[in-house]
Amino acid sequence: MKIRVVDSHTGGEPTRIIIDGGPDLGSGDLAAQRECFRTRFDRIRSAVVNEPRGSDAMVGALLCPPHDPASSAGVIFFNNVGYLNMCGHGSIGLIATLAYLGRIEPGTHRIDTPVGAISAEMHPNGTVTIGNVASYRLAKNVAVTVEGYGRVHGDVAWGGNWFFLSEGAPVPLTLDHLEQLTEYTSRIREAIVREGVTGAGGEEIDHIEVFGPPQQAGANSRNFVLCPGKAYDRSPCGTGTSAKLACLFADGKLKEGEVWRQESIVGSVFEGTVKVSNGEVRPFITGSAYVNAVADLILNEADPFCWGIGH
Repeated sequence: MKIRVVDSHTGGEPTRIIIDGGPDLGSGDLAAQRECFRTRFDRIRSAVVNEPRGSDAMVGALLCPPHDPASSAGVIFFNNVGYLNMCGHGSIGLIATLAYLGRIEPGTHRIDTPVGAISAEMHPNGTVTIGNVASYRLAKNVAVTVEGYGRVHGDVAWGGNWFFLSEGAPVPLTLDHLEQLTEYTSRIREAIVREGVTGAGGEEIDHIEVFGPPQQAGANSRNFVLCPGKAYDRSPCGTGTSAKLACLFADGKLKEGEVWRQESIVGSVFEGTVKVSNGEVRPFITGSAYVNAVADLILNEADPFCWGIGH
């Protein structure tokens, strides 16, 4: 069995998109197709992104026919431990991949995701602006007791995934503090689970985002984002930046159309703005992605690790 993929990175964060050889998920909407993927074909997810072919940092995506005839494509995102609602850096990588394959031209395109349609504008210079799903803050200044660190405060917000966003960290947000930052944010995640802090309708908060001062001129903030599966986001995180923009707008610290420049732990930057329509805050995130490989993944069931280590 062969699965053809295109690899790219957005701000340093890898995306691997299945363009051929993926499973048939039927003709339902993207949420139904994702559930089919989860329940019937999860070993393909594992084979594509987990070791020995992938890594914990790898975010996978399945390119799907659009459910809405007005859309250019559909996409389902996944990672080393499961499935994502949306993925901002991955959406930018998807547009770069479709352009590389000659399937789209510069302009604005509509993409179906399991949590709703997004827009994606490919600019002539190759940058991409994602018009994300409506984002909002659910709860402000939530306090949790974090083992080894005491009381930590943060906002609960939706940006396409659920986030707990907190200012400050016990160590600087630099690559030489990865172990400490991973431990700190993992402890925060444990605390919000233990204390029953959730997103709307009891949904799991699966991303933890902490902020500090930027390290380069022109940036507004630097972040560290712990993703599901305990991998950190090398990019500034598209859905995390969306959640941040929603919180800033709610606090009156960001005006409609004003640009916020979010720096990642590796120094890459997304530019974000918001537009308000019918009372909803919609973030727009601009970044760049670069295709770096096209490959056939060979799945041989005689291989004891055919479906990924741990599956």
